[in-house]
Amino acid sequence: MEPLEGYRIVDFGTALVGGVAPRMLAELGAEVIKVESRARLDGFRLGRPVLGDEATQADESLWIELQPSMQAAGRDKLSVTLNMNKPEGLDLVKRLIAKSDAAMNNYSPGVLQRRGLDYESLRAIKPDIIVLSMPGAGETGPLRDYVSYAMTAEALSGMGGLAGYEDGPLLGHLPLAWGDVVNAISGALAVVTALHHRNETGQGQSIEAVQLEASAALMGVPYLDYLMNGRIATPRGNFHPMMAPHNNYPTQDDRWVAIAVHSDDEWLAFCQATGHPEWHSDPRYADLVARLEHRDQLDRAVSQWTRERSSDEAVRRLQEQGIAATPVLTTEDQAADDYFFDRGAFVDVEHPLLGRLELPGKTVPIGEMPHSARPAPMLGQDNGYVLGEILGLSTTDIARLVEEEAVY
Repeated sequence: MEPLEGYRIVDFGTALVGGVAPRMLAELGAEVIKVESRARLDGFRLGRPVLGDEATQADESLWIELQPSMQAAGRDKLSVTLNMNKPEGLDLVKRLIAKSDAAMNNYSPGVLQRRGLDYESLRAIKPDIIVLSMPGAGETGPLRDYVSYAMTAEALSGMGGLAGYEDGPLLGHLPLAWGDVVNAISGALAVVTALHHRNETGQGQSIEAVQLEASAALMGVPYLDYLMNGRIATPRGNFHPMMAPHNNYPTQDDRWVAIAVHSDDEWLAFCQATGHPEWHSDPRYADLVARLEHRDQLDRAVSQWTRERSSDEAVRRLQEQGIAATPVLTTEDQAADDYFFDRGAFVDVEHPLLGRLELPGKTVPIGEMPHSARPAPMLGQDNGYVLGEILGLSTTDIARLVEEEAVY
């Protein structure tokens, strides 16, 4: 039995943060029902799919099922199409929440309230309901109405101000939407905590997991460095104040290796592994302070050594001496690396249109429990189960609701 088996989550989430948070609960065994509608599709279902020529030439009506982003965020969920613009569609949503444990959303402030789906209204339907909201800057406060995405939350939190190289232009945006991912993790954790609290007390609750605050929580060290020492953090590339060498270095086969050396013992082992014992006695590299002061010269010397070797050889020689060194993998490298499959980091699923897919495995594996991952649901594929088995509607009623576009 999986940890959250028996719990039901109503998922109003969109895009990455709204998709990943409930997906993490689905990975732990919860029944997550994504409420969506053709009247307003999740942005992760929109656009021309980037899945190769054959897929992109498919009937455009199928494109909503072929988006990589939806496969990443929607795995293991169910899908029901309820049109909340129709009174009967909205009523069905409320009936579904009445039979669920939690509802999750990342809408802008006021959206659910205008539909009568705010926490106070839902408590009247289900007194112990848990409602999670994941707004950009909070339901209250001076930034309540700010329009926000991951990049803008990262910028406002100060995180974006650290992305770049010393003495170079500010890059600002991180390679992945960390603001979304961190907020999704904090939101999922909050719901698990609230479920435990409800089991202990019988009380539901309303939770805000704010994207800006989740991003700012990662900024503890530079923020405190400013408060305590008056230093303003700036972009510094791959520089680390407590490690040298600490960088990505080019190799003979046009690849890169990441190398990080921390202690003096590691530095001695590094010099021996590279066949340069003289580096250890060089006053420019004698200790960490000296290596940091002369890190440009040190990086040039290390780069010369790595350029004379393949990525695999450089990593092997350093790892044999206990040095933290790894190849810098591309996504293609990941797909070919047995490590990820031996550990279950990727799992095979069968998609009804795309056939065999390899999807990321469980974010939080629990012991030896097997995980039967499912691809993201086709739009409305679980209407029969949700409307018939959970809500108890007859086939006649369902057909009428479809015709009236309340189920749409």
